[in-house]
Amino acid sequence: MTVAGLEIGFDVTNSELAAISAGLETEPPEAVLRWSLREFGPDVALATGFGAEGCVLIHMVSTINKNARIFYLDTDLLFPETYRLCQQLEARFGVKFERQSTRLSLSAQAEEYGERLWERQPDLCCRLRKVEPLREILAGLRAWITSIRRDQTPARAQAGVIERDRKFALIKINPLATWSAKDVWRYIEQHEVPYNPLYDRGYESIGCAPCTTVVQTGEDARAGRWRGSTKMECGLHQ
Repeated sequence: MTVAGLEIGFDVTNSELAAISAGLETEPPEAVLRWSLREFGPDVALATGFGAEGCVLIHMVSTINKNARIFYLDTDLLFPETYRLCQQLEARFGVKFERQSTRLSLSAQAEEYGERLWERQPDLCCRLRKVEPLREILAGLRAWITSIRRDQTPARAQAGVIERDRKFALIKINPLATWSAKDVWRYIEQHEVPYNPLYDRGYESIGCAPCTTVVQTGEDARAGRWRGSTKMECGLHQ
């Protein structure tokens, strides 16, 4: 889908972008992905943290174009289970993940900022190990695909299926924006999609190992992230 014969880029008008998003609002995620890959070609990539939603999108993309770009941010602090899942998904679906990471090693970070920065200044740690590496890889793209859902956090409640990402200056595509957690797990069961075994041990939102804990009964799904602080986002979607 193009607007007035023009390529869709960051210079598309707000009304044009809103019209495109509205047109895809009721379409299934697979249709949104097909449109995205057709519209942007090699200039769009799926970002994944290997959560349940990400695994769903990886499977969907693999059925459309196994050569589509998929990347993940390796903070060097992911769970062992997450790294194993990465390898499992590549082998299962025939896709190839691009690893994007900071050039700042954990030892260099500790030397410059002190040990266990994530406990003292989690926002700074996320900026160094996630936001800046993301900014670097997105600089070469016209659009990126995320796995966020509107019902995950207040900050994501107004997410469009297609929207302008002003923070990173490109187009942001959220194929699962309208889905619920039940939709995600129903798809995983129906298509036998591999997922992180930590979910079966009480984790509901999985990030870096030092900053992720089990969610207790009655708690919000993201209560296990940065427990003990008011932090809700790592900075990628805010």
